[in-house]
Amino acid sequence: MKLYPDLILNALKNVRYPGSGKNIVEMNMIDNDMRIEGNKVSFSILFEKPNDPFIKSLIKAAETAILTYVGEELNIKGNITAKAKQAPRPEPEKLLPQVKNIIAVSSGKGGVGKSTVSANLAVSLAQSGYKTGLLDADIYGPSIPKMFGEEEARPYMETFNGRELIVPVEKYGIKMLSIGFFVDKENALVWRGTMASNALKQLIADTNWGELDYLLLDLPPGTSDIHLTLVQTLAVTGVIVVTTPQEVALADAKKGVNMFSGEKINVPVLGIIENMAYFTPAELPDNKYYIFGKDGGKKLAKELNVNLLAEIPLVQSICEGGDSGNPIALDESSITGMAFKQLAQNVVAGIDYRNRNFDPTKRVEIKKTR
Repeated sequence: MKLYPDLILNALKNVRYPGSGKNIVEMNMIDNDMRIEGNKVSFSILFEKPNDPFIKSLIKAAETAILTYVGEELNIKGNITAKAKQAPRPEPEKLLPQVKNIIAVSSGKGGVGKSTVSANLAVSLAQSGYKTGLLDADIYGPSIPKMFGEEEARPYMETFNGRELIVPVEKYGIKMLSIGFFVDKENALVWRGTMASNALKQLIADTNWGELDYLLLDLPPGTSDIHLTLVQTLAVTGVIVVTTPQEVALADAKKGVNMFSGEKINVPVLGIIENMAYFTPAELPDNKYYIFGKDGGKKLAKELNVNLLAEIPLVQSICEGGDSGNPIALDESSITGMAFKQLAQNVVAGIDYRNRNFDPTKRVEIKKTR
């Protein structure tokens, strides 16, 4: 069979870029480097960004289309490469060289339990033996001091390598810092975006964090200057987006994922956490009641082609732990404690995969928590 480029291009018209409604030929994604040598076909697919989440799946779809519509005898597998139209975002200068991984915890809207997840994930990481830090970057609504029972703590300064640096508050093996340690907890902060961003920069740069395996950033809900400040100031390893099963929360979570994966921020999304996924009464631990809807986070993760890192149940002990300053993750034998422990394992696994050129189309396996 005589092969012509038009045969290949016609086959590729059956491959659509997810969410666009257009095929990859129509979108001018096929590079002009196509080579045909006997039955061997090779070419490149052009992507807007070097970390496009659909790279692997589109290459696979292109291979399948060519074998289906042109001929199964073709040598195509492994001969399609990906090229980025824009250069990778330059990494910001590493402000905290002793911190191995910086993980942002975000949410599209308030009230989904983002700070609760941040606090308990930090506890689970620390209990797993990792050197862990937690920065409360929610300038306008800091809640980490309350969740750790440290509302009266007042960090002090010390001289380190000739610089006056803030010493973080330590509890449960976690180094913590929050604007809440420096302001009156009864009064609201009325700051413009620039003031809030500058305060956050100071908390990051003027603190003696020391050596950390993971530094968690509890971000404000929604999108703001603070999110841009963080990615411009720090080399963020990845972001976790917290949602609840309701449609209104899922819609905002989707915007959050798109924001972080967009051109301006361009930070890898490690996955989605579905908080309050189901209600489990303490006296009936095997029962699940989906009072806010079922599988919303799972469906969103599949739609956006990202990992579903955990489904955290809605139980009274989570609220009680946050109010008393004793995060529920401290009790690893409880249903929720096991869920957060599994979440920590999945986060660590996801980062390890990414550090080894992790294929974003292959999700981390979420193990059963009980």
